[in-house]
Amino acid sequence: MKNVKAIIFDAYGTLFDVNSAAEKCKDKIGSKWEAFANFWRTTQLEYTWLRSLMERHKDFWQVTEDSLDKSMKAFNIDLSMKDELLNLYKVLSPYKEVPETLKNLKEKKFKLAILSNGTPSLLKELVNSNDLDNLFDDIFSIEEVGIYKPSSKVYDIPIKKYQIEKSEVAFLSANTWDVSGGGNYGYQSIWVNRNNNIFDNLDYEPKNQIKNLKDLLPKIN
Repeated sequence: MKNVKAIIFDAYGTLFDVNSAAEKCKDKIGSKWEAFANFWRTTQLEYTWLRSLMERHKDFWQVTEDSLDKSMKAFNIDLSMKDELLNLYKVLSPYKEVPETLKNLKEKKFKLAILSNGTPSLLKELVNSNDLDNLFDDIFSIEEVGIYKPSSKVYDIPIKKYQIEKSEVAFLSANTWDVSGGGNYGYQSIWVNRNNNIFDNLDYEPKNQIKNLKDLLPKIN
């Protein structure tokens, strides 16, 4: 990859394991914890897209709570667990290779940032709770523009801040729709394909695919 000036990461599912909140409660939830976690995540994303289309914006924390309500009902999970699950969502665990990879990239003097659906306060707490706060130059939230990914208004945010070309951004996401959104916008999008998934047909095919963030280092040198 050439002419990269900024490396920008999606947060949820890319840097941080969105299933880790439910996993920490798996003894209480039981064997259905993983199906429940996936349902919660899918509903959460659907709500972001639907609200963007309806122009009925709620911030990501409200969407997360709304989608959890539905998911707990769908899986017959005791509603007394709601606060526990929400509190755990604020401190999701990073994937194991994330801290070391970010440190290596920081040492190479790349500008590092997060571009996420999350609210500024939620993202700040997530980064701070995992001792990653000193590794990012910026944490960009869609709240700056009031619409969710994959709107081009979101991908515009770091371009306007850094005054660089779209092609000078390496953008990493585990979400195929986000990779396509950034790629169609003009980023050099990289798919973090942790689970051997199939890429979506959304008029974009990433030139680079990695299994985890460690695989980024030889590509970006």
